[in-house]
Amino acid sequence: MENPSENDTVQLDLTADPADLTATLVDIPSVSGYEQVIADAVEAALRQLGRYEVLRAGNSVLARTLLGLPSRVLLAGHLDTVPIADNVPSRSEGDAIHGCGTTDMKSGDAMLLHLAATVTEPTRDLTFVFYECEEIDHDRNGLTHIERELPEWLRADLALLAEPTDGQVEAGCQGTLAFSVTTRGTRSHSARSWLGHNAIHDVAGVLERIASFDVRSIDIDGCAYREGLNAVKISGGVAGNVIPDEAVVQINFRYAPDRSADAAAQAVRDHFDGFELAFADNAGGALPGLSQPAAAAFVEAAGGSVKGKLGWTDVARFAALGTPAVNYGPGDPMLAHTRGEWVSRTQILQMTENLRGYLTS
Repeated sequence: MENPSENDTVQLDLTADPADLTATLVDIPSVSGYEQVIADAVEAALRQLGRYEVLRAGNSVLARTLLGLPSRVLLAGHLDTVPIADNVPSRSEGDAIHGCGTTDMKSGDAMLLHLAATVTEPTRDLTFVFYECEEIDHDRNGLTHIERELPEWLRADLALLAEPTDGQVEAGCQGTLAFSVTTRGTRSHSARSWLGHNAIHDVAGVLERIASFDVRSIDIDGCAYREGLNAVKISGGVAGNVIPDEAVVQINFRYAPDRSADAAAQAVRDHFDGFELAFADNAGGALPGLSQPAAAAFVEAAGGSVKGKLGWTDVARFAALGTPAVNYGPGDPMLAHTRGEWVSRTQILQMTENLRGYLTS
């Protein structure tokens, strides 16, 4: 399905069953960079409620109450999806809703939008952030722009991100470091290979270093985080009759949140001492923060089950701001970005009611 025209208009009924609202949102294609139609619909629906201060920032939509309550909870979800894989429009089959973004994360968006419309007497002030371009470059992420240009909108005592967690609270997140190791040799004709030096053969030493890395599993606040160092791409070669003089191994390091971004980079430098390294991207993780009262209270309200988030999410941004943050949204994260993505209607409803209880207790 093609991306929607900017002239398209869609009306959302935020009071509808949040599972039905999920299907409606899935039926609005919103691949990263093409969120205008869905953002227009979300903005119009939130403004129609008349209870929120609403602000549009690009294709991100922000809404907040100003009730003067003693604490504030921020609830956030991204509006974009990965590219569609013949899985839009949505399809319902029994308890399952199939389609692009059902888990990551239009069911989470539907949960939050429904609560924005139906929680009329919250016990905490509420901020809702529906943002663009989460699935692509950090610089295009809507939260990057909000953090830089509208930082007051991100102030809260607790942040909840509706990333898929399959019914549990997932606290903190791993950091992620992308870097490359380059090996260099000397070109020669392959018929006279002894006159050159094969850079691709030297990649074996890089792979040995990866295999010998001390991959840690660590428990923080009762949450387990397992590290991983993996080659994700190897490139090199000139022609079928040329000894290559360069090869590049791209590597991803998923590190536990007890390491800072700088510490993770230094660990890599130390382990690959003697090799030529280049760093591409380094996003620090987030500690679970469950010792902070606001986070602990939410975990208790959500049933007490919590585990560490394996992967990077925007909770790291809030952790960096000193705000405790957790992931809590419908859908199995293992299905995210897959052609067969689906979400349970029952789970959407159950998690919506759990969150309603917390916001009104």
